[in-house]
Amino acid sequence: MQDFGQVSNDFMIREVNLTEIVKNVLARNKKIMIQNQMKVEMEDVKMTAYTDEKWLAFILNQMMINSIQYKAQNNPEIKIEIKQYKENVTLSIKDNGIGIKSSEIDRVFEKGFTGTNGRRQKKSTGIGLYLCKRLCQELGMELEAESKENEFTKMTIWIPKNQKMLEK
Repeated sequence: MQDFGQVSNDFMIREVNLTEIVKNVLARNKKIMIQNQMKVEMEDVKMTAYTDEKWLAFILNQMMINSIQYKAQNNPEIKIEIKQYKENVTLSIKDNGIGIKSSEIDRVFEKGFTGTNGRRQKKSTGIGLYLCKRLCQELGMELEAESKENEFTKMTIWIPKNQKMLEK
């Protein structure tokens, strides 16, 4: 992958505390979230997984920015959920924003794809989620999008629970 060759040299895969990473990203976005009256709901679970802390924070930050950018007009909120499975941990960010058309959901990770909402709001470049997807792939993680127009968008990252999973 040519555009990520140098970035992958910077990866430091180790066991990280997912809750702490999320809290740091929330703290970084606190001011804009207050300005947009965003409510955040998150259980304080102590969960670890193997990934690169810096790049996971970058991915989560991009998702937070999208949730704020495409927020609901009334009572905007973000729900963050961390769940443990046999071999993976999932970290999900779900908002109650404007959502994504079902005809466009499969394209949100394409480079340059802005979709109806991005063109309407004139704020989208179509690069953010593309970068998130590519970084996830390089880090041995999966990124999924789920949405229902005018109801919600949910981004879920599947992160290896232990180092052995990365060696597969």
